[in-house]
Amino acid sequence: MTSRTTNNGYFINEDVLKNTGLSAEILKNAINELNDLIYSVDRALLEHGAERLSQVVELANLSSMLGNVFAAAIAKNSNGVMRRNGPHKYPDLLSNVADIPNIEVKVALETNKPKGHLVKAGRYLTCRYVLCDESGAPRFSKGNRGTIPRIWEIRCGVLQDHHFTVSNTDGDSGKTATVNKDGMDALAVVYIDIELMPYSERSRIRKKIIATHQKI
Repeated sequence: MTSRTTNNGYFINEDVLKNTGLSAEILKNAINELNDLIYSVDRALLEHGAERLSQVVELANLSSMLGNVFAAAIAKNSNGVMRRNGPHKYPDLLSNVADIPNIEVKVALETNKPKGHLVKAGRYLTCRYVLCDESGAPRFSKGNRGTIPRIWEIRCGVLQDHHFTVSNTDGDSGKTATVNKDGMDALAVVYIDIELMPYSERSRIRKKIIATHQKI
């Protein structure tokens, strides 16, 4: 069993977090708590002869679980500004302060865009993660992914109805409302870990992100 994972990312555009009840310190502590919980759960599973959490649940369910834990960790570290909403209720974080907005938390794997079941306008905190091997190196090739979740990007901002693409195909698992490109652009990157970024070194998207979000 490897030691607890640590993130080497950094915070930018922190002014976006003003008047949201969030801060870089709150998010940093929430990331650390998420990593610690994953470590503890994985250790317990491995000691009982099972596989890691990411190997015993489907990736869609893993993303949902990470979102719930991350939201709870944010509320815990918010100094009473935020509280966790009930399971399967919108939004994930409720404000205890009149001038602070409620916040919905969405989590997605790698370069996937966050999604929900319905279009819901409001303030969002989106988090994307990769799966790393035991050395902490990201492995995001399909069929050869790592097993330890680690956050590589967090965005924050307000989404409107037109920032979602709705799918309701017959025979599908149900309605889905995915944040579209315009929606992702409307969300400002507030945390990024370039070492974990799920793009190849030659990727134009990777180069653009690095050039746009240099450490301040």
